[in-house]
Amino acid sequence: MVVVTALIIIWTLHSPLQVQRFLIRLVVVSLLLFLVTLFIRYFSLLWFGYLQHAERTIKGPPTDDTFPPVSVIVPAYNEALVIGDAIDALLRLDYPEYEVIIIDDGSTDDTLDIARQWEGRHGGVEVRVFTKANGGKATALNTGVDQARHEFVLCMDADAWIEPQSLRVTMPHFADESIGAVAGNVKVANRDHWLARLQALEYIEGLNMPRRAQGFMAAVNIVPGPLGVFRIEALQDVGGYDDDTFAEDADLTMKLVASGWKIIYEDKAITWTHGPTNALDLIQQRYRWTRGILQAIRKRKSILWHPFPDFPLWLSAVEMAFEGVIWPILNVYAHLFFAMVALLYGMGELLLYWWVLLTILDLVVALITVAMEEEELILVPYALIYRFAFILFLDVSKTLAAIEELFNLGMSWGKLRRVAYGHGGH
Repeated sequence: MVVVTALIIIWTLHSPLQVQRFLIRLVVVSLLLFLVTLFIRYFSLLWFGYLQHAERTIKGPPTDDTFPPVSVIVPAYNEALVIGDAIDALLRLDYPEYEVIIIDDGSTDDTLDIARQWEGRHGGVEVRVFTKANGGKATALNTGVDQARHEFVLCMDADAWIEPQSLRVTMPHFADESIGAVAGNVKVANRDHWLARLQALEYIEGLNMPRRAQGFMAAVNIVPGPLGVFRIEALQDVGGYDDDTFAEDADLTMKLVASGWKIIYEDKAITWTHGPTNALDLIQQRYRWTRGILQAIRKRKSILWHPFPDFPLWLSAVEMAFEGVIWPILNVYAHLFFAMVALLYGMGELLLYWWVLLTILDLVVALITVAMEEEELILVPYALIYRFAFILFLDVSKTLAAIEELFNLGMSWGKLRRVAYGHGGH
């Protein structure tokens, strides 16, 4: 991409004046189209996100006061540093009846031994521990679903801890029998590192804002792994989790949407997770996410050209492809193209105006989304470097992941290193 862009620009520098003028006009038009697309994307997400927020604020929480029993499933592979904190947080949930199921997926560290220290009854909550040969997260989750005693399951990651009110605010939504799943609100806990604080802002602005907008239409396209609550009937209807992608949560969500289940977002169901503080770990994580999303879409690639009769699935796939792949590639190319042209043609002032305009936009969006989530205002100034450093850095890794997935290159799971951080880390 860099080489092709550079060759095109060098060729135009040695072209007749008319060609150079045409390129300048093309750059200006392309810049305007990019900005229009960016503004439409941002303000449509903000608008629907605000509608979801306003609807919840005006209506208040669901009025159904029945709280059916829930099975909480925690798949774990080599999570010795964090599994104890996760179980301890689960035992503090403010909910009348639930069980905790730990599935050890053939760990080679002390995960199983630590989990078994918690096995048994803790007040009204029973902790059950199972172990199996290593087969991946999807198989561990399916094992947990098979062992569940109740009609609803909360699936989470072993490195996450869930706030006490999360189940109580989530379960009343299931009074609507068309709802198959509720997506939770994932937040970054370890905010003592600048890279983690940027991720904290990204989760609020880049992940939760789209999820909030999708929730207004009951069409969330990814129920996050750290916190998702499901109706067992819905899981059985679609055959549970598949193990043929690197994003089993995205794949499962698409299956639920295809089967006609509604999926909503509950911003008060909060779970805290540990964000990578090493750049290579962060790249590895987003690289895996991108390839997993592409794999989930590839399984249903024919739907991209046939919006009907499965319009909700088509919309989910298109949005997932746009947000996860198309937009990052466009973002990388636009920055590269405009920067090179501006520098070569002496249009640096235009580049500066472009940066100022987008930075103001990011600051406004950050302020609005942070306010909606009642988050720390200290995160807002990070919007100054959010787009032109952090997001661009991530989009480059997503672009490379998309290219490798296109050519079906091999890839391992690449499990992230864990750090013990305690409850919330915040």
